[in-house]
Formats: sequence, C-alpha cells, structure tokens
Amino acid sequence: MAQKKLPWQSKLVLLLVLPLVASELVLQIHFWFLQETRVAIWVIGLSLLLGLIVLKLRAATPTGALVGAAITASLMFSTVLYPYAPWNTALPPVLAVSVLAWAATKLGRKKKERLGTAEDRRGRSAAQIAANLGVAAIASSYFVQALLIDSHRFSPAALVPIPVLAPMLAALAEAAADTVSSEIGQVLGGQPRMITTLRHAVPGTDGAISLAGTLAGIAAAAIVAGLGAIALGIDHRDLPLFLVATAGGVFGLLFDSLLGATLERRGWLNNDPVNFLSTAAAAAFSLALLALQKHPGVG
Repeated sequence: MAQKKLPWQSKLVLLLVLPLVASELVLQIHFWFLQETRVAIWVIGLSLLLGLIVLKLRAATPTGALVGAAITASLMFSTVLYPYAPWNTALPPVLAVSVLAWAATKLGRKKKERLGTAEDRRGRSAAQIAANLGVAAIASSYFVQALLIDSHRFSPAALVPIPVLAPMLAALAEAAADTVSSEIGQVLGGQPRMITTLRHAVPGTDGAISLAGTLAGIAAAAIVAGLGAIALGIDHRDLPLFLVATAGGVFGLLFDSLLGATLERRGWLNNDPVNFLSTAAAAAFSLALLALQKHPGVG
C-alpha cells in the first residue's frame, strides 16, 4: 500500500496540524481559565473522557486518542457560544463523526477481513486522526476565523456564524462520509466502479465507489451537518448552515474518490494526505458556496 511506502507524508500531515492545534489550545486554555473557568474545565474534561472512551474501544492507538482529544478540545473552545453549554459547541458533530466511523468500521468486519480491507485492530493512528479532523480544527481556529470575518466576502456581520462555522462543519461531514462510504460500500455495495472510468473494480480499490456506499456517505454527511447546525446554528440560520456543510461534505467525498483513483493508485499520495486534502476541499467548497450567496449589505 502507498501509505506504507510514503510514511513521510503522514508525518507531514501531523506537522501541518499539531503545531497550530497546540498553540490554539495553549491560548484558549489560558484565556478561558482567566475569563470563565467552567468553560475550560468542561472542555478539557469532556475531551479527555472522549479520548479515554476511544482508547477503551480500541478505535485509536494511545497517541491517536491523545491527538483526537486535543483536536476535540480545540474545536470545542473555538465554537463556544453564549449562554454556554457543552452541547452547544462542536462536541455533537465530533461525537457523530466518531460514532459513525466506529460503527461503520465494525459492520461486516469478517467480510472485510476476507477481502483484506479491514482496519487495523489497534485503531487509528495519530496521523490518521489528524488527517481526518485536522482541517476542521484549522478552519475553526482563531486565526482563520479572524481572516474570514475581516474579509467581508461571505456575509454581513449578522451572519458571521455561517462563514466561520460552515468550513469546519463541512470538513467534519466529509470525514464521516468518507469512512462510512468506504466501510459500508465494502459490505453492502456489491460490485463497485472506478469513479474515473466507471469500470468494475475489486471492493476496497482506491477510487472505487458503489451506489450503496455513496448514499451511506451522503447520509453520514447530513447527520454530522445536521447535528452541527442544531448545536451551533442560530434560529433561521440553521438551515443554510446545514445545507452548505452537507454540500461541502459530499463534494469532499467525491474529491476523495477522485484522488484515490488517480494520485493514490499511482503511489504519489498515501491515504493520510488524501483524507487531509479531501476535508480541505470540503471546507473550501463550503466557502465557495457562501461567497456565491447574495446578502444585503455585501459589496
């Protein structure tokens, strides 16, 4: 597999994600302990608890669980709304991604083992976690949010939560859609076809898609986007946030298959940068949709 031949690419993904997440966490923890200690306690406690549960379920390696907890904390800090409640942060969509990925991985495991496509029983590595969740953390970071707000290109100030949160939510939706689509497709999808040529392919082939797998991926993206819109949306803005995030997630899912059929199959990329780039494509597509919207007061 390409991933074994190109370990430097997985390390590069970690280098792209971890420094920003770490610096964001240091700043956020310092800020919230000074401003409102209960926010810091809730976020740190729930993130560590989620990491322990993931480790107990063997859904991730110890370092993977630690990286996941750090990214979860960063996402929660970056999406604090008032009045504060832990469930009105990025926690619900992150939980949805974790649960959907874990359930889809477990489904039909014996069949996937016979096909040789089953996920490692040790769980996901730190690089895999960073590849799937890193873009969401970057998109919701203070630095990126400030750039989006200051650009005035996406919506007026009254709709600030949409351009700030949609890219993050789209990246999470794509992460769930990719895993669910791949895992469900191998079990229920029948004979898949290559996304580039539509020719029949062996289940588990990079870039191969099936109708059942694709529909399952779209449903997963909608679930994550829906939970995120409910947790983070405000009144009538829930629906556009949901639609933009779902559309971004589905676009990223198809982009992932395209990268798999081309660059990954040729051995130029391994699965970690493919996942990272696909979530980035989902976030970028959501921003493009926002930029196309016509809002009063936008020049």
